[in-house]
Amino acid sequence: MGRNAEIAREQEIVARLYGRLDALREEARLRLYETLGRGASGTHQNRSERDLFAGMYGARIAQLDAVEPGLCFGRLDLLTSERLHIGRIGLTDERHDTLLVDWRAPAAEPFYRATPAEPAGVVRRRHLRTKGRRVLDVEDDVFDVDDLTDADRETLGGGGALLAALNETRTGRMRDIVATIQAEQDRIIRADPSGVLVVQGGPGTGKTAVALHRAAYLLYTHRERLARTGVLVVGPGPAFVRYIEQVLPSLGETGVLLSTLDGLIPGIEVKATDSEATASLKAELRMTDLLEAAVMARQRVPDTDRVVHFEEHELVLTPQDMAIARARARRSRRRHNRARYAFAKQLLRFLVARLAETDEELSRERWVLRTIMADDEFRAIVDECWPRLTAAELVADLFTPAGLAGIGSEILTDAERRLLVREPGSPWASGDVPLLDEAWALLGDPEEVLRVAAERRALRADREYAQQVIAATGTKAHVDADTLAERYAGGPVGRAVVDRAANDPDWEYGHLIVDEAQELSPMAWRMLARRCPLRSMTVVGDVDQASAPWALRSWPAALQPVAPDRWRVESLSVNYRTPAEIMAVAADVLAAADPNVSPPSSVREAGFPPSSHQVPPTAHIAEVVADVVAQSRAAIGDGKLAVITPDRWYDGVVAAVMGRFEGEVATGAAGLDSPIAILDATEAKGLEFDAVVLVEPADWIRDHARGLRELYVALTRATQRLDVVHADDLPTVLGRLTPA
Repeated sequence: MGRNAEIAREQEIVARLYGRLDALREEARLRLYETLGRGASGTHQNRSERDLFAGMYGARIAQLDAVEPGLCFGRLDLLTSERLHIGRIGLTDERHDTLLVDWRAPAAEPFYRATPAEPAGVVRRRHLRTKGRRVLDVEDDVFDVDDLTDADRETLGGGGALLAALNETRTGRMRDIVATIQAEQDRIIRADPSGVLVVQGGPGTGKTAVALHRAAYLLYTHRERLARTGVLVVGPGPAFVRYIEQVLPSLGETGVLLSTLDGLIPGIEVKATDSEATASLKAELRMTDLLEAAVMARQRVPDTDRVVHFEEHELVLTPQDMAIARARARRSRRRHNRARYAFAKQLLRFLVARLAETDEELSRERWVLRTIMADDEFRAIVDECWPRLTAAELVADLFTPAGLAGIGSEILTDAERRLLVREPGSPWASGDVPLLDEAWALLGDPEEVLRVAAERRALRADREYAQQVIAATGTKAHVDADTLAERYAGGPVGRAVVDRAANDPDWEYGHLIVDEAQELSPMAWRMLARRCPLRSMTVVGDVDQASAPWALRSWPAALQPVAPDRWRVESLSVNYRTPAEIMAVAADVLAAADPNVSPPSSVREAGFPPSSHQVPPTAHIAEVVADVVAQSRAAIGDGKLAVITPDRWYDGVVAAVMGRFEGEVATGAAGLDSPIAILDATEAKGLEFDAVVLVEPADWIRDHARGLRELYVALTRATQRLDVVHADDLPTVLGRLTPA
């Protein structure tokens, strides 16, 4: 009766919490409807305030909806006799008394840190296992055993909540770990945000979950700063981004931008794949020198004079004039497109000086400057000597035989230049994205001068209107004209940070999280560093899993160039995902790749021995894969299964498995929403499934420069069952597999 009574008591409390959640949500909905009911009429200020409040209430409703599953998951009983319920967000009643403590609050920290050796004032830590709004069970960790009652003893568990979470079937989306964060993870989540924090850990150690919970924690503790600048999370591919997209909303945070590296430049789509040699070359820092040389080459000085006709005057610009203008524009240290304006201004000075030689009085007239600036001959000279350029134009023109012929002979060999040549109009590859970003950093926005001028004109008009509003309403003591004008212009108050950041290549984020960071090239690191000049970063990865040819082999090699002496490493050593049986197989592969490293220790066993399936001589490997998928699905029930296959067998496996399991199979990121996903090695990075069927491991080792590491990654995606299908001889490193 003791346990049932405790469950009933917790059910009453949880019901009260959900009642408060419903009341807050209903209040936000009513206010949203009232706000939208005002319509689009009224003054600029009325419309701006309506949009501001509508956005605020809409975000609040989205937050309350997202945190509803598992709203309350724990309780702390303290030595002070105080009881605190811990949940995804903080809740107070109508009198502002605390009902639920946000898991990120300092008061909740002992829930994750308390141990029998250091109880931190905690008598009992209770885990609540819930489904929907119903409490299913409770489990207690009691730190003062002498005070236990018989009822207390019935609820003791110790680690059961964690193991229950680990053994749950996967859904195709990463779940948060807010109810089961371990002490070593909590220490990293709550670490100081300054500098670069590297979270190093092997497969299944929870690196990604820790990084995402750290994002939620930082948004809670540094809300004012990060609400203005935003948080960016960069993942290795679309499947991974889709896999993690629900974690932060479930923690009450919806204002975080999730992206791949390829998706960080608006308007650029990656549809091509470079050869390994070309991709490796584009990853090198020499590309910065090549792009800088390409920009300098576009800042030309002609060999002969140029003439601008103004009324009856012939105004001459000599090559020396244009060389001086170019040198002064370069010394301005502005980006190319902005420095074009400085170049044009210097040319104008020379032209006005020429005019003054024959008509000094005319040269003083302001309209003369405007007329010359608008003159087609003058514009043609500026375009010839200092053209306005986009990043895509610069890189596309550079990677042609003609573009490379006159540039970079001291930077690249002839063979390397041939590797970079691409057909005009061909799609971009992943390796081009950091180069396009580097080009943007050198060039800037080609429309910047025109855009800034237009914004200033609009702001002046809005400021004049705002001054009239303030004068008419007498609100001068509460708001100034600049603030009001910014609202009218859709500035920071009226537009979501995430939306603005996603469309601005120059946006600088308050915090940056990078997952699978061991795969990043030196050029990719430069691209990310530009987006976080404060170097407030959480870098997640495992150098032992690095498989890209350009991947840096250590954290110092990766981070010292972008954050000199401003980085530190925290390690996670416990594997919560991969069962011991599978980890033993993977450990042999890792040892073959690098005998000097040790895999993380698994906390559990799954009960399924990892198996190998030899393809009979009369059978096709794809058909055997489909058979094994059927067997594995029968074993895991409603769990998620992934088939991870090398390129050689990909199309055949897709056809066979889709033919056998019609409507239940999808490839790539879409596979996360299907019972069966078919992935290649790159798409599988960072994901987890109840069962994995791995196809032809010999191909992985034979076809990839760092194939052993890719094989290691693929083997550690499973949380329950691993099956390996092979037609070729099984590699000796997989000797622990049990023949089926």
